[in-house]
Amino acid sequence: MRRALLAITGLAAGTTALVVLKGAPGAGQAGADVPAALAPVAPGGSAAPEPPSPTGSAPGDVTPSPRASSKPAPKPSAERSAASRGGTRTTPAAPRTTTSAPKVTTRTVTGPSVTYEYGSLQVRITLSGSRIVDATAIGLPLGGQSGQRSDDVQARYSGTSGEVVARQSANLSTVSGATYTSTAYKQSLQAALDKA
Repeated sequence: MRRALLAITGLAAGTTALVVLKGAPGAGQAGADVPAALAPVAPGGSAAPEPPSPTGSAPGDVTPSPRASSKPAPKPSAERSAASRGGTRTTPAAPRTTTSAPKVTTRTVTGPSVTYEYGSLQVRITLSGSRIVDATAIGLPLGGQSGQRSDDVQARYSGTSGEVVARQSANLSTVSGATYTSTAYKQSLQAALDKA
């Protein structure tokens, strides 16, 4: 009975020393200074040796603790041992996922030819993805008053900095003095947008 009590007391003292030393700074060296009688129990390993009894019995009379296991002690991981030495824990980086931007396709769509008071015209738009980047009218009358009106419409609506690109729709303001040409331009543009 006395031996069992001493074994339990030794085990409790060893566990207490292990907990105290593991939490203290420099725990790696302090654990080396612990006497063999107070050596901690390894997880899954055998109990600490029993201190000599006061009755002077031989070492062969020592009975193993009932907690002793025949399983080998697990090896501490690098992460655990770094933490016990006061080091920093490093976690592996998340895998990088690379996604390339979708390729933007540039395409040209031409609206139908619209006949109006001074002739006929059709609008060609260039799209990058779903965005209009350029617009131009084809077949506008040249020369004379109708040519001048056509030039005004072309200057206001067409090009990379025209109203079509700015508004991204066929909802355009009418060019003063060129109502028929403006209306024909908007009709062909709307048809081109519907096709796109």
